[in-house]
Amino acid sequence: SYPKPQNPVLSSSPKYLVSTSLPGAPSSSTHLQNSNDCVLRLTKRSLNLSILSLFFNGFSSKCVAYAEESELLQRYTDAKEGFTLLIPSTFQKVEKAGATVLFEQVDKGSNNIGVVVNPVRLSSLSEFGSPEFVVDKLIQAEKRKESTKDAEVVEAAERSGQGGLQVYEFEYKVDSTRGGMKRIFSAAFVASKKLYLLNIAHSDKPESPLDAQTRTMLEQVLRSFDAAPQT
Repeated sequence: SYPKPQNPVLSSSPKYLVSTSLPGAPSSSTHLQNSNDCVLRLTKRSLNLSILSLFFNGFSSKCVAYAEESELLQRYTDAKEGFTLLIPSTFQKVEKAGATVLFEQVDKGSNNIGVVVNPVRLSSLSEFGSPEFVVDKLIQAEKRKESTKDAEVVEAAERSGQGGLQVYEFEYKVDSTRGGMKRIFSAAFVASKKLYLLNIAHSDKPESPLDAQTRTMLEQVLRSFDAAPQT
């Protein structure tokens, strides 16, 4: 299930960026729309988790694999809060206290996509730290939860969004007493003195691992997360 809201307030202390709670109420100005927009996969920074520490594996540059809106994916735009992303057609919007917006897979609410928007003092993510720094804080936050048995970084990335906006992306695995193994895809950016956090949680149990088709779809959702175009 989605983490309970904790009412975080971002300050100069790094710990405030890693909250996965969802404060704020859903906006009434949101809507779904269809178009031929595409998402471009950009430079990625890979990380492996060793026994002692996180370390760099190097850089790979990719400008391939685009995701078009189709019967499987529809664009969701929150004009009031100022963000946009693609949502799978098998997910439905649900009302949940503390969520700016939350979508759950039909008949399987533990697979969900949530966005939280919080005011911050920063103008960009680089003022806070690198993707590697942030993902390390994310993992530390996961491991502090009583329900977490293990958490492991898979990848950290950085790409350019709307108007050159700096966007961080993360992938990690969490094993917990609440739902077992899960694959987490997360993204963050700062725009107009607001911190935008996307969290995608999907079951990835050994007996029913995340299949390639679903993974590709979730990656498309991840890379579609961006500031809404200015009108």
